[in-house]
Amino acid sequence: MGGGCGGRVNGQRLYSGRILDVDIDRVRFPDGSTGELEIIRHPGASAVVPMAQSDGAGQPIITLIRQYRYAAEGFMWEIPAGKLDPGETPEACARRELREETGLYGGQLDYLSTIHTTPGFTDEVIHLYVARYLESGTSSHEASEFIEVHEFPLDSLLDLIDGGEISDAKTICALMLAARWLERRKDVEQSQ
Repeated sequence: MGGGCGGRVNGQRLYSGRILDVDIDRVRFPDGSTGELEIIRHPGASAVVPMAQSDGAGQPIITLIRQYRYAAEGFMWEIPAGKLDPGETPEACARRELREETGLYGGQLDYLSTIHTTPGFTDEVIHLYVARYLESGTSSHEASEFIEVHEFPLDSLLDLIDGGEISDAKTICALMLAARWLERRKDVEQSQ
């Protein structure tokens, strides 16, 4: 790390798993002091907001998955997402996860942002995209994934966020960014 912000002095791998690794690092803090931090190492992920043409009311239709999450003790509404495979680009990961989890494929992918999920203890980042002009196919998610696919008008999803029914952070970030992205596109189209 540059600019006198501190950095890693040394560390030890405590666990190496299929999805993540856990390290304990001795770090130098910005004030020069040192301490130990537990860090979850993650290869990164991509997530995508699948957006179909507008319904009769002019609202884009968004595909969400309802997925069982053991750590959250139940089902959650989420956008399709998954971790990057070794050597895989974020865009390729987004396309792969979209097809595996929903059966949707092809189309155009537009980058929204990259978010740090929980920087207090992990280096995980998630690359967020909007996917449009998609074709339908067959999903092929993993046997350990319990997934249902549903479609919603964007405004109803924003209401579900406001009501606390969507609590997955990447999904909230991506849907809010997608709504803003759509507004900017409308402004550009109207000014032309």
